[in-house]
Amino acid sequence: MSAVDLQELLVFAPYRVEHQTHYAYTAPVSQSWQVARLTPRETPWQRVLSHCLDIEPRPDERHEALDSFGNSIQHFGFQTAHRILKVNMSCEVQVAARPDLKPGEMGWEQVRNPSGPWDLVSDLLPARMSEATPLLPLSEPARLYAAASFSKGKDWLVAVSELMHRIHSDFEFDPEATTVSTKVEEVLEHRRGVCQDFAHLMLACLRSHGLPARYVSGYLLTDPPPGKPRLMGVDASHAWVAAYAPPYGWVEFDPTNDQLADARYITLAWGADFADAVPLRGVILGGGDQQMSVTVSVIPMG
Repeated sequence: MSAVDLQELLVFAPYRVEHQTHYAYTAPVSQSWQVARLTPRETPWQRVLSHCLDIEPRPDERHEALDSFGNSIQHFGFQTAHRILKVNMSCEVQVAARPDLKPGEMGWEQVRNPSGPWDLVSDLLPARMSEATPLLPLSEPARLYAAASFSKGKDWLVAVSELMHRIHSDFEFDPEATTVSTKVEEVLEHRRGVCQDFAHLMLACLRSHGLPARYVSGYLLTDPPPGKPRLMGVDASHAWVAAYAPPYGWVEFDPTNDQLADARYITLAWGADFADAVPLRGVILGGGDQQMSVTVSVIPMG
């Protein structure tokens, strides 16, 4: 079934997303170069109806390109002094639930050791996503932690789901416990962190067993269904994991909230780790101290 045929069968929920990032500097920034990954992706379960990226002050240079993962990126720079930077993204998207999955399609060892070549899925070679990265080197503590979920012959979907459940159960959400540079071993030791940490931990666990998985950034609707608790880690952009198995393609797991991604998850970008999908990053000359604020709103339109 083609992606077009699949979309005709799906029920899409419409959302508007507002993502505002503001920097205030105590001294003038003389020059600045920035990269934004703030354009939602088109996928079989997600349609982008409109998108706008407003930047203040007006950049002296600006252009758009695709990175090696197929994410749309905006490069922009300033050669004139400024003491504030405001990057406001607004978009309208439609999102559908991912396909239902049934266990029993393939054991996890078969995913690790495929009998044939990897397929090219979503412009990513799955084998590439089982390799170590500078942020996520292969971790023996992560392998040992994950081993309890990957017993011999266990079904891939059951094993990865169990790993997700364990991370959610064993680790406490604590926005004060870590920084963007916190290593997986530190998260394992202290058992605390945020969505980025739990996604990185799950990636390290999967890759330590030779299983391909990628980091996904995006947004999650914060209004829970009636009777359900408010989800955590959604004050700004959210992060989760997509793991690959040939019978299913890429399956999205959220260890922060212990669930598979559904129609409340809006995909922004993906890559091997946080560095490949960070919404905004750059280099500045000058500026003194800086204060950053980020606000995100996900608003159902239907």
